Amino acid sequence: MEIIYLLITVSLLVALVFLGAFIWSVKSGQFDDSYGSSVRLLHDDDEDPKSQS
Repeated sequence: MEIIYLLITVSLLVALVFLGAFIWSVKSGQFDDSYGSSVRLLHDDDEDPKSQS
């Protein structure tokens, strides 16, 4: 029965660590622009290859 208490305690601590990491990542701006990078790949910065000789 003591191992169950230990496992519950450890799992709650691990969950709190992951929750803290998630909150930190949201506050530091990790999830601000999830759309821009995918669209940026579609735009070509080079000139049109048909217009080159």
